Amino acid sequence: MAGGEDGHRIEADEIERAMRMRAPRRRADHVIVASIDALRPEFYCDESWPAPTLQQLSFEGVRADGVRSVFPALTYPAHTTLVTGALPARHGVVANRPFLADRRTEAWIWESSHIRVPALWDAVRAAGGTTASVGWPVTVGADIDWNVPDVWPEHYVQADFIAPVRAATTPPGLFEELEREATGRLRGENFGLGWLAREDRVGSIAAYLFERHRPTLLLMHLIGTDHMQHERGRNNPMTRRAVGAADRAIGQVVETVERLEMRDRVAFVIVGDHGSINRHTQLRPNVWLVAAGMMEDGEERGDWRAAFHADGGSAFLRLRDAGDGDAVSAARGVIDAQPHGIRSLFRIVERAELDALGADPEAAFALAAMPGVEFSDLPTPPDVRPVHGATHGYLPDLPEMLTGFVGAGAGFRPGAAAPLLPIECVAPTVAALLGIPFRAPDGIVFPGLLSDGPE
Repeated sequence: MAGGEDGHRIEADEIERAMRMRAPRRRADHVIVASIDALRPEFYCDESWPAPTLQQLSFEGVRADGVRSVFPALTYPAHTTLVTGALPARHGVVANRPFLADRRTEAWIWESSHIRVPALWDAVRAAGGTTASVGWPVTVGADIDWNVPDVWPEHYVQADFIAPVRAATTPPGLFEELEREATGRLRGENFGLGWLAREDRVGSIAAYLFERHRPTLLLMHLIGTDHMQHERGRNNPMTRRAVGAADRAIGQVVETVERLEMRDRVAFVIVGDHGSINRHTQLRPNVWLVAAGMMEDGEERGDWRAAFHADGGSAFLRLRDAGDGDAVSAARGVIDAQPHGIRSLFRIVERAELDALGADPEAAFALAAMPGVEFSDLPTPPDVRPVHGATHGYLPDLPEMLTGFVGAGAGFRPGAAAPLLPIECVAPTVAALLGIPFRAPDGIVFPGLLSDGPE
C-alpha cells in the first residue's frame, strides 16, 4: 500500500474518480419536453402526415415504434406518469376527474397537490436548475418557476375560459407579460380547448420562455390532435390539420433554440399520452346500478353503495364502504345479469390484474371495453346509445392505444430505436439527460437510446 503524502493523494484521486462514476452523467444542459395529446407513431413514421419538424427530429435522433400507456390510457394519469416515472396507483392521479363520494363532477384533477411522489420539476429545482411549463396537466400550484397550467372552468361552455388560467399562472404578472411580449391578448377564441389557434399560442409561449429564461426543463402540452380525434375520428382532415398545428408549435421552439445557437446543448423529447380508437357504442353501467337500488339517478349519488367511475374504454367500481363485500357481489350480479350481447362488449378486470397494471387502488374491480365501445358514468338512461368520433382510456396493450416517443439533440444516440417503450421510462430518461438524481418508482432508463455524454 502506498504511504505518505503521495499515498493520500492517490487515495483521494481514487475516491474522486469513484464518485464521478456513481454520479449521474450530464448529457444536455436543457431538455424541452413537448407532449402531443393522442400522438400516434405514424405521425412521425409516415411522411404523408403533415409533421415535418417531428419527422426531422425523428430522422436526426431516436424514436420508439410505440409507447405503452397506463391504465386507464387517459391524459391526466399518463401525463403524471410522464413526469414522475410512477404508475397511477403510486402517483395518485388515477383518472382525469376526481371521484367524489357525494356527486359527479366535471372538474378535472388540476392541482399538483394530488401527486404523491416527486416530479421532474422537483428534482430539477433540487439540483439547482429552473423549470417552465405551458399547459401541462396537474400543475396548478406546482413548484415550477414559470408556470401556465392546464385548467379551465368546471362548466366552461359559457364561462370565461381564460380567467382560471390567468389566476393560476405563476409568478404574478407572468400572464400579462406573455400577452404583451409573446401572444397578444388571450381569449377563448385563440386559447380555448376546441381551437387549433391554441397550439400556436402554446408554441409562442414556450419559445418566449426559453429565450427569456433558459429553463433547465421546459414542458409543453399540445391538445388539438386529441380534440379533433374525439370529435371526428382517428383519420379525417381536421386531425391532419391538428397534427400540422402541433408540429408548427414545436417548430417555433426548435427554431428559437437554433437561432440562439444552442442545438448542441438542448435535448428535445416529443412524447404522447395515449392513442385513440374510433367509437360506435356507449354503455352506462351506472344505469344498471340505479335499477338495482345501489345508487340514485341524478348529479348526487344519494344513499349509494357502489358507483362506476368511467371514462372512455374503462369503468372502475368504487364503494361507499371499502369493506362492503356484499356490495361488490351485488354489483357483479348486476353485470352478470346483462344480456349476452351487452356482456360481450366488455370484460371484468380483477383486482389482481389492476395491481399488476398499477391502476386505481381504491377500485373493487374494473370493466374494460372492447374496441369501439366506451363507458360513461352518467346514471341516466338509456344504458346503451350510439356515439361517434374516437376515444381512449382502454387497456394499454391494445395496438390503437400505443402512443409515441421521439428524442433528438444533445444526449441522444442518432439512429437508435425502441420497438416498445413503457411510458414510465420517459421521466428517468429526461433526468439522465440532465444528469440529475431522480428515483423513478416504476420506470428505468433505456441506456441504448442515449449517448455516452460528457464527463
